[in-house]
Amino acid sequence: MMRTRIPLYGTLVLLLLAFLAPLLWALSGSFKPRGDIFAHPPRLLPDPFTLDNYQRLLSGQPFWRWFLMSTVVALVATTVSVFVCALAGYGFAKFRFAGRRLLFGVMFSSLSVPFAVILVPLFVILVKSGLGSPWFALIVPWVAPAFGIFMMQQYIVQSVPDSVLEAARIDGASKFGIFRTIVLPLLRPSLGALAVWQFLQSYNSFLWPLVLVSDSSQYTLPLGRRPCSCPSNGSTTSCQPEPSSPSCPVALFVVLRKKLLEGLSTGAVKG
Repeated sequence: MMRTRIPLYGTLVLLLLAFLAPLLWALSGSFKPRGDIFAHPPRLLPDPFTLDNYQRLLSGQPFWRWFLMSTVVALVATTVSVFVCALAGYGFAKFRFAGRRLLFGVMFSSLSVPFAVILVPLFVILVKSGLGSPWFALIVPWVAPAFGIFMMQQYIVQSVPDSVLEAARIDGASKFGIFRTIVLPLLRPSLGALAVWQFLQSYNSFLWPLVLVSDSSQYTLPLGRRPCSCPSNGSTTSCQPEPSSPSCPVALFVVLRKKLLEGLSTGAVKG
């Protein structure tokens, strides 16, 4: 039995190394002097070993302010989005109302529309309505993502029996009470998966903050840590990559990986 699994384990090890190689290379590069990052032939281990990149990252700019901005925005957006997507998915899955199929079709078709297409109209609407404050506007695009609503709708259809909801109605539970006390607990695996996905989307967003935020003190971390720091005269000959920054999404994935895998595996089995 063990011999038959050797090819499988060997393949998994090779795939693991392939996925880890870019991360290990980035980690090694963060301890190298700038010129050694693009040295030829490339060296895996830093020689000499230096912490200058991290010192420059933490002392040369408001890194922690940007990190706090990104984290708070991502946490608020994730919390609101998970609740809104679960509520909307519950409505589409268990309620019959006029125009339900049309609304769901319009919502689902929006998945094919790139965000860059709606970026300018969304920005104009927020500014003209007086809602252009970064703390509010940075959250708006992530409040009700079509993917999250579709994911919740599919999970509720497959995992929440109508008989359980009907029994709760007979016992006198309100519609929102049923959602809060019965539906939400049953959705925990899918909510965990959606929360991880939504946090990553919001935290790593670059294009929307680039359009919206002009004050450097209100930058998010991806916006503040742009790939290059080039001279103001427009020359690119001395354009150097900035040192990499710690990743909050990696820590989030490690903490919530169990919920993420449960949600994905449940959807795969029942779908």
